Amino acid sequence: MITACSNQVNENNNQSKEKEQTNSINAEKKEVADKLEIYYFHSTARCYSCKTIGQYVNETITQKYNEQLGNGKIDYREINIDLPENKEIAFKFKASGSSLFINKIKDGQDNIEQDMNVWRLLGDETKFKNYLEDKINNYLGL
Repeated sequence: MITACSNQVNENNNQSKEKEQTNSINAEKKEVADKLEIYYFHSTARCYSCKTIGQYVNETITQKYNEQLGNGKIDYREINIDLPENKEIAFKFKASGSSLFINKIKDGQDNIEQDMNVWRLLGDETKFKNYLEDKINNYLGL
């Protein structure tokens, strides 16, 4: 499992990775989720990269998905894994360090996945936000 602070952006292979990511997103469009839980886990002490990922995720969700946040289709949270009250949810998602998880809930069943592609896109805010928006749209059937 890869977590934050040691991840670096590799600019050399971005084009091929972006194609792979797009293909991966399209392949994942099997079923529309009833609900998404989008959780950005982090520790109390965060490096620049960890803070930036949190910022990009927060901006994408709050700027693009107000309706879904309001009607409960998306549950978005930033969760500090160092706080005792968050230990249970961190355990459920197997979260450690800075990490982004998306739980596609369908028919009451959890489908939890960690998204590690966001670390590769950290150096390009537009690509990062577009990638995340495309993924969420596919999961919601938008």
